[in-house]
This record gives sequence, structure tokens and C-alpha cells, in this order.
Amino acid sequence: MKKKDIEFLDVLSLRGPNIWTYRPVLEAWIDIGELEDFPSNTLPGFNERLSAWLPSLVEHRCSIGERGGFLQRLRDGTWMGHILEHVTLELQNLAGMQAGFGKAREAGPRGVYKVAIRARNETVSRAALNTARALLMAAIEDRPFDVAAAVAELRDMVDSHCLGPSTASIVDAATDRGIPSMRLNDGNLVQLGYGVNQRRIWTAETDQTSAIAEGISRDKDLTKQLLGYCGVPIPEGRLVDSPEDAWDAAEDIGLPVVVKPYDGNHGRGVCANLNSREEVMAAYPVARAEGSGVIVERFIFGAEHRLLVVGGKLAAAARGEEAAVVGDGRSTIVELINSQLNTDPRRGEEEEFPLTPILLEREPAARLELSRQGYDGQSIPPAGQRVLVQRNGNMTCDITSLVHPDVAAAAVLAARVVGLDIAGVDVVAEDISRPLAEQRGAIVEVNAGPGLLMHLKPEFGEPRPVGRAIVDSLFPAGNDGRIPVVAVGGTNGKTVVAQLVASLLRLSDKRVALSCSDGLYFDQRRIGRGDGCGWEAARKCLINRSIEAAVIESDSRHILGEGLAYDRCQVAVLTGIGAGDHLGDYYIEQPEQLFTVWRTLVDVVLPGGAAVLNAADPQLVEMAELCDGEVIYFARARNAVIDGHLAAGGRAVLLEDGQIVLAQGREQRQTLGVAADVPLSYDGRVGFQLDNLLAALAAAWALGLSDDLMRTGVDTFDVGQAGVPGRFTVFRRGEATVVVDDAHNADAMRALIEALDAFPAARRHAVCALGAPRRSEDWQAQAAVLAAGFDQLTLTTDASLTVQATAEAQAAFTAALHGGRLDGCQRQDDPRLAISQALAALTGSADLLWIQTGEGPEGGLLALELARQWAGQA
Repeated sequence: MKKKDIEFLDVLSLRGPNIWTYRPVLEAWIDIGELEDFPSNTLPGFNERLSAWLPSLVEHRCSIGERGGFLQRLRDGTWMGHILEHVTLELQNLAGMQAGFGKAREAGPRGVYKVAIRARNETVSRAALNTARALLMAAIEDRPFDVAAAVAELRDMVDSHCLGPSTASIVDAATDRGIPSMRLNDGNLVQLGYGVNQRRIWTAETDQTSAIAEGISRDKDLTKQLLGYCGVPIPEGRLVDSPEDAWDAAEDIGLPVVVKPYDGNHGRGVCANLNSREEVMAAYPVARAEGSGVIVERFIFGAEHRLLVVGGKLAAAARGEEAAVVGDGRSTIVELINSQLNTDPRRGEEEEFPLTPILLEREPAARLELSRQGYDGQSIPPAGQRVLVQRNGNMTCDITSLVHPDVAAAAVLAARVVGLDIAGVDVVAEDISRPLAEQRGAIVEVNAGPGLLMHLKPEFGEPRPVGRAIVDSLFPAGNDGRIPVVAVGGTNGKTVVAQLVASLLRLSDKRVALSCSDGLYFDQRRIGRGDGCGWEAARKCLINRSIEAAVIESDSRHILGEGLAYDRCQVAVLTGIGAGDHLGDYYIEQPEQLFTVWRTLVDVVLPGGAAVLNAADPQLVEMAELCDGEVIYFARARNAVIDGHLAAGGRAVLLEDGQIVLAQGREQRQTLGVAADVPLSYDGRVGFQLDNLLAALAAAWALGLSDDLMRTGVDTFDVGQAGVPGRFTVFRRGEATVVVDDAHNADAMRALIEALDAFPAARRHAVCALGAPRRSEDWQAQAAVLAAGFDQLTLTTDASLTVQATAEAQAAFTAALHGGRLDGCQRQDDPRLAISQALAALTGSADLLWIQTGEGPEGGLLALELARQWAGQA
């Protein structure tokens, strides 16, 4: 590594709630090397260069909590991880993508930091992060850096990759109402809500916008006919097929007239107030070039108005203004347009600008308007002479409060006649506050997919909450577009809990999606094999339009590496926090750090939801206060936590005298039956399965499922076979017993051995498949547990994984086993042969064999196949 450098070790995209915040972030792992010894106040000229290049950093309050706080930190001395955070945020802000959240924390090794940056768009944020690093290195090394060019490049990326302002206004309004959103493509297609309750928008079109209605709105002549049939005031006119026919129509209608494309939009190709044969015939090719046909209709005196109709109501209205220049006696009209009109900061090519630039070379209607006044683009009008450039200019003035109720009713009727749920209705009238009939005003167009920016950022008048109007039309009051989402996490047992909760929900007559470590399921159909705990699998559950409830398992690795796929959940279940299998990953080195990981599930519980927590786990008890909703505890035995919780009126699921009890408050008790009768518990002998059972029942209770349904659900759950194969599945033949289970960490192995103690055996043998690499201390902990719990052990390889434990790890594991005085240890690298030999050795014995399943996508298949054959079930 170079001296005084910033090196990216990795950059993770956490696309949902995560250990940092509720929103998507980029998490950059950086190594600042020798810069660890050089805080900002020790680098000559660094602070001055950085402040000169990014003067807006003065607005960063930082931990000091006041304007200029970050600059004070620079002067006092801070490190490059912290500085990278603030510079990346500011570059995003300057590019027009607001990003208020950032954190920088030491990761553990000296000089290594984690820097988390709010990422509204991953592509833009990654570019900003790289640009920030380049800028900082230039400031450190006293090299030039073109900040303006860098920001301009980022701004171009924002325009290309981020939601347009119209779509963003709808998404922001949905967020304000607690409705979740998911972007479905690189454009403006967005899903609001989850599963069966979702709706979709594409800018100002929705999944209720009829394709037929869109087609009608593009056919201006058909639109006029339909409006006329229903009594909507429209201008007289007809389709024409040649310049001569256009003049014939104009003579029939009476001058002045308008010539326009019959399927155009945005006012392109429209020539108005035409008063002569020459003007009409010249306008025909202009209109023809913008559409597939031409209409001539009566010119209506007055201003153009755009009325936005949403869900049968007037949401906003704007008035168009003419665009004109004033001559100075020296400049051409093109020069006047560029100096007087196009310099307006509100004009721009992108959707975020309320006004568009006027470029005569691509505005034939404007050229025609000039020619009618005796000018062209190179003409030099006299000083003080006003020259009209665009008659139907941009809608710039909000006039919503002025619209007469009769005019609003006519616009609403026009949208209904065409069939549009969202429509831009163009009205021409001299006075919008008077009925149209009094002034011969008319509705001239009805447009699908209307632009919203004119209402969001009018030049004059009050911005209107049109995004909220669209959201309210899609989601009536009280509808947040959600389905029940059950999040399941914890070190061990989460797959069994997820499978059981999904089974109970299916019995309640819901179409259920389940993503878990066994795969992805829609109802009982498995559509994806392998690890379904990740972001992509969970997202598929929420996108599916037939799904009425989703059960989503998460593990610490996916939370740390991807974030959650959902914004909030109805129920979060945490089975317990232990050392697990992922310590050493993502710079998570201590079991205590897992608290921060698993609390993510509790953090996102909805206020009306519940966190289901193991009352026997002190860390989960500590987590209870973080929940916005209710807490329901579960435990096999009452303790002080449950006693206090019930005394306060809370709910708990527990065992009392061998009965499964739903308890609320001091007195209320409902018994679901004898725990030992539930197949999952194997006559009550498998303690950890009892924990899983209680957790699942607590989740079902939180979801409002009936007692009878819960009883039926746990009695019929197909334990060990179709339900949760390979998770304490028991086979017997004579007096011998085989257990297939996936315990792969010391805590799970302890729980397994506790359960095996309830299955008497002369000797206990285990076949363990060494697979995924682990820390040496993890292997040693497992070896100690196995040495205490088994008489004989066969080590083999994990056929379900391509990556195996290293030879060094295997040697450390074997050494730890011998250190625990387990002398009956042998090795057989072929897993099929290892299992087959161990099964053959059981014949005629009263021994017990545990077969550890693999950790890959189909890790349990081989063990289950061979165990079934041995038991005569194949």
C-alpha cells in the first residue's frame, strides 16, 4: 500500500434496513494505512484546500451539532474515514441527490474503517464515493482537482439513474403515508405496497390507467367526438388530409383557427390563431410532422390551462404563459431567446426543470409564429419591440383556487369519458373562474400520463401536493398497501420457525410466500432451491401480486451484506443470539456485536405489530425496549422476565405443567394442548424444538390466528419429512436410532446433545461433515462439545459445498477432539461411504447415530436418502 493512501477493501450495497439505518446505504471498507498517523490537522494545507473546493461543507453540523461543526472537527483533527463520509455526502447533495445520513467507524484492524453513506441510488453513490476518494487524495497531495466537472458528471448520472421528479413526488407521498415502495426497473416503474395489496405507477400513469383510454386520448378526433356526445364543450373542427383540405375546413369553421396534430402531445406542432389561407397551409406540414394526422378546429380566445384530474377530482390547475422577447436593436431573435429566455434557471432539458429551453431549429411552430410577424431567427427587431415566440408556452402559474366548480366538473367529466384515472385536461378560456359556456371556452385535449412538474414547481403561485393526490386515489384512507410480513431470525432454529409459521398462515386460507434457508416457496410450491434468506428471494415474495402474507427468514450474514428486503414487518421473531457461524465475517468478531445485527429486525416492527422474543435470552430481553410495537415473550419455563411482563398486562407463550399456554396479564390463560403430543417435539423430548414451537405459536397469536387453527396446525405439521427435512429428523430400526440434523455451531450442538439425552442409547456415534471455513476458536468450541457428547466420531467432507474447511482447520478440529479425550475418531473423505459405514455398524445394536447434514443448498439430501433406506422407508 502506498504511503498516505485511501484503499477500498470492499463496498457493500445494503439495499434495505440495516445495522446503520432504516434506509439503503453503501458500506465502504477502507484502509487508510499510514494516514492513521496523520489526522487532518497534521496535513499542511489540507483543510484549506478542502474548504475552498467544497465551501458548502460549512453546513455540515457533525457531532458538534451546529453549523460549521464538521469544519471545526477538521481543525481539531479527524481521520480520513470520517472525512470521506462527509465529502461523499456533500458531492451527492451538490449533484442534486440529497443524502443526509453518514457514519464512519473503526472496523477493528488498525487503519481500517467502515464508512456508511446514504445511497438513494447505488450507481450514483458509488461514483460519488470514488470521486470523494480522488478529491481527498488530491487535497492530501496538493494536486489540482476540478470540482465543478466532477459535480457536473455526477449530476448527469443523477439525471440518468434517479427517479424523475414526478415519480419521486408520488413515492415521497407514499412514504409519508407509511406505504412501502420498490423500484422495479431502471426507469420510473415503481411498486407501491406489497403482494396482493400493491399498486404500480409509471410516472403519472398507474395500473388503473387503461390502455384503451390511452389510445383514445392520443386520437384527438375520437376524443372530441366522445366528449361532444357527452355534452362536454369542445371546439368545432375535423380531420384534414392536405393543406388545401385544411383551408377548406378553416373556411367552414370560420377564422381564426388552430391547426394541430391529432395524436401529438406537449403542445408540439400546434399553430394557433391562424387568420389567412397562407398561415393555415403553412401550419399543415408543421402539425403533420408531429403526428400521423392533422386537425383543424376553431380558435378559442383566451389562455391555455392545464387541469389535473386524479381519481375523479380536480387536483391542481396551471395557466400557460406566452413566451416573448423584447428587441434591443442589436441582437438577433435567436440571441434574444438565448439571453432573455433560455438563461432562466428554471429552463432545462431534464424533467426536474419546470420550463424547457426554446431552440428554434427544433420548434417549427415557433418559427411559423415568427414568420407570421415578419421575422425569422436572424431578424433584429427594433429596440422595445415585443416579439411573440411561443403562443402555447409552458404552464407556469398555479391557478387551482381560481377554477370555477363548473369548469372543474367539465374536466372531471372529460377524464371519465375518455376513461383515464389520471388526466391532464387542457382548457382554453379567457377567465377560468367563470363557466365555459359564458365565454365560449372549451376543452381542447385530454392527455394520459400528464406531467406533474408544473404543479410541483410553478413559476407563480402555490405548489400543489399532486403526488399525495395520486397516492390517496390508489390507497384510500386506512390502506397502507401492506400484507403481513413475518421476519424470522436468530442464531439457531429460525428455519423451523419460518416453515411452521408459513404452514399456520396457509391454514388460515392465505396465499403465503416463504423465503428461508431451504429455498423459496409460493404457497406449497417450491420455486427456488438453495439459500432463500437473501435480499433477492425476499424481494420476490413482496413483488408477487398473488401473495397475501410473507414469511421471510434472515441470517446475520445477509443482514450484514445486503440489508433487509422490506421496510417494516408486522411480526419479528428472534429465537436467540449465540456465537453462530458468522463471527469473523464483516468485521464482526465478538458475540456481543451480534446484538446490533439482530436488533435490525426489532427496529422495523410496525407500531401495530409485535416482536416475539425468547425470554430466556438476556440480550433479547434487552432488545424489547427497541420495539415500536408489542412484545410477546416465549419460554419453556417461567422466569422473572415473563412474570414482570404478565404483571404489566403483556402476552407470553410458555409451558405450564407440560401444557402449551397462551398467557395475557395476570389472569387470562388459554391452553392449546399437551406439548408432548405435538409431533415436532418428539414426545416432548427435543427441547430446542419446543422453543421453536412456542416461538411460531407466539407469531401466529400476534397475527390473530385462532386457537383452533393453531392446534390443528401444530398437530399436522409434517415434521422431519416435507416440513423441515434434516432438522432433527428421527429414524428407527430395531433398537437403533438415527437422527439427521443440521447443527453447525457449538450452541446448536449443545442443544442437540441435550435432546439426544432423551433418546437412551448404549453408545453415541456422529458423522460430521466439515465444510464451510470457520475460525479456529469456533472449531475448538465445536470439538469440545462433540468430545463431551459422543463416544465415536467420523469426520467427512461436505458434499453440498464446493468450498471445504481448510486442511489447517481440519487438523485443529481433530487436535481439539483428541484434547477432549475422544479417542474414537476416524476420517472418511467420501461422505456417502462415511454415512453408509456408520449406518451398517448400527445393525443389531441399541446405539444412536447423529448424521450432520451439509451446509449447502441441498445439504440434507444425502443423509436423508441413506437414513430412509436404512430404516426401510425408501
